[in-house]
Parts: sequence; C-alpha cells; structure tokens
Amino acid sequence: MMSGVTNSLVVVGRGAGTVVGTLYQSGRDSVDQVIRNVIPFMAFISFVIGLILYTGIGTVIAKTVSPLASSLPGLVLMGILGGIPFLSPVLGPGAVMAQVIGTLLGVEIGLGHIPPQFALPAFFAINSQVGCDFIPVGLALGEAEQETVEIGVPAVLFSRQITGPLAVVIAYLASFGLYAGSH
Repeated sequence: MMSGVTNSLVVVGRGAGTVVGTLYQSGRDSVDQVIRNVIPFMAFISFVIGLILYTGIGTVIAKTVSPLASSLPGLVLMGILGGIPFLSPVLGPGAVMAQVIGTLLGVEIGLGHIPPQFALPAFFAINSQVGCDFIPVGLALGEAEQETVEIGVPAVLFSRQITGPLAVVIAYLASFGLYAGSH
C-alpha cells in the first residue's frame, strides 16, 4: 500500500517537474528573444519616430496627401502610394505617418472639409503599409531560413500593394449608410 502511494507521488512529482522545467525554459527563451531582438528594434523605431517628428517630414507629407482624402480616387491613390513596395517599409515604423495623416484628416473631417463617409476608407488608405516594416523583423524573430526571408518579404510587400487599395474600395462600400445622420 505504501509502495503504491509512493509511486503515485513520484509520478506526480516528475510530471510537475517536467511542466515547471518547460515553463522555466520558455521564460528564459522569451527573455532572450526580447533582449536580442525586440529591444533593439524598439530603439530603432524610437529613433525613426524622433527623426520624423524632429524634422517635420511627417507633417509635410501629411499636408501634401490630405487633399487626396476628399474623394474615393484620391483615397485609392493614397492606398497605392502607401503600399509601394520600396516605400511602405519606410512609412510603417511606429505608424508615425499614419498617425500624423490620420490626425490631420480627422480634423478636416471634423471641420466639414472632408465628407464623413470618407473616414473609414481614409483609415484603410493611410494604413496600406501596415506590416511592411515588421515583416523582416518578424521573420528574424521566427528564425526563418534565408530563402523564406528572400521570398516572404517581397511577397508581403507586393501583396500590400494589391490589398491596400482594394481595402479602401471595400471600406468605401462598407461605409454606405454609416453616416446617414451626419449630413
């Protein structure tokens, strides 16, 4: 009888030890990933955000593209421009450009200079670069093979070139009736 109880305790103890060991190693691996990959990326993004804000380039670009937001063709053009494969990784870090442009567009919509039915499509137009800045980092964090990176990064960049403007049109169609009481 004591032998059966002892064996049960040993089995439970080994199982608990395995679970605790696995969780402990997972924690170590997570901290290692954060220190080696995430924190340096955050420092880089902070630098880019600071540079964009200090130079005022974000405001200049936002004021340049905000007139496009008052029509569907203009918004589609914004989606196309934001999704250009060599431009979208530059526009994406920290979503600074989208934040600045979004703030300016929000003010223009609030003032009545841009019809409110363009708010939803404008959101998609200014975010067509989403993910394009992070895909190389994500693949690195996932320790992807070099061939995967060589194929994956261009695939995402070109897919955003197609899906960005398409999302603007879908958002425009989905926005019918959303702002019926705002006229």
